[in-house]
Amino acid sequence: MGMVKIKSDTQMDAMREAGRVVAHALAAARNAAGVGVELRALDAAARDVLFKAGATSPFLDYHPDFAPVPFPATACVSVNDAIVHGIPDDYRLRDGDLVSVDYGAILDGWAGDSAISFTVGRARPEDVRLVETAFRALDAGIAAAVVGGRIGDIAHAIGTVCRSAGYGIPDGFAGHGIGRDMHEDPGVPNEGRAGRGMVLRHGMVLAIEPMVIGDGSDGYYPAADGWTLRTLSGARAAHAEHTVAVTDAGPRVLTLP
Repeated sequence: MGMVKIKSDTQMDAMREAGRVVAHALAAARNAAGVGVELRALDAAARDVLFKAGATSPFLDYHPDFAPVPFPATACVSVNDAIVHGIPDDYRLRDGDLVSVDYGAILDGWAGDSAISFTVGRARPEDVRLVETAFRALDAGIAAAVVGGRIGDIAHAIGTVCRSAGYGIPDGFAGHGIGRDMHEDPGVPNEGRAGRGMVLRHGMVLAIEPMVIGDGSDGYYPAADGWTLRTLSGARAAHAEHTVAVTDAGPRVLTLP
């Protein structure tokens, strides 16, 4: 574990402005989605918001060690059995598709990161429940992000909601600290034991991001593009995320409109 970077109140306010850009970009992507719409149109709608705000993308051209090529878009758009890191391409959305959009922005040197999941056209009831559970898990994780609590409390809160609903949690995926860099310490697991891990302090800023798999399985595999992660069983998945500041006044969600 590296060093956790504590943010001042002024710095958290600056991160709030980056988070606002992310929220507006995600709303634009969702508004652009519809049956017959190409995934790259969602990226284009979000990118327009980003650049009009004078922000830049931490996703575009991001090239971690595991990836064969830099990420070619500003949005991760994952459909149906894709959990995360989907590349927006010429796939046209179909009636009933489940879509997750993960988005980031850097504004004045500070990062924001958030994700939403939603259905297109006529939603399947099981997909509605899956998406609702992902957001309930996110809310539970946020509620546990309090001064004096521990990272394990967040992980336990998320995992309890997901497992109680009968859903799987992709092994090894976690939220993370965030600040001037998109990914900072500490890691924030989506499952774990309460009362364990780092103590939460005023000024810690975390990207909390539950991911759930609809059939209760946890397995996944990388697709041929080297980026998209798909469920091993073919079950659908959902993803929800906010950037959250831990403050003496309680959790502060930074990625709201």
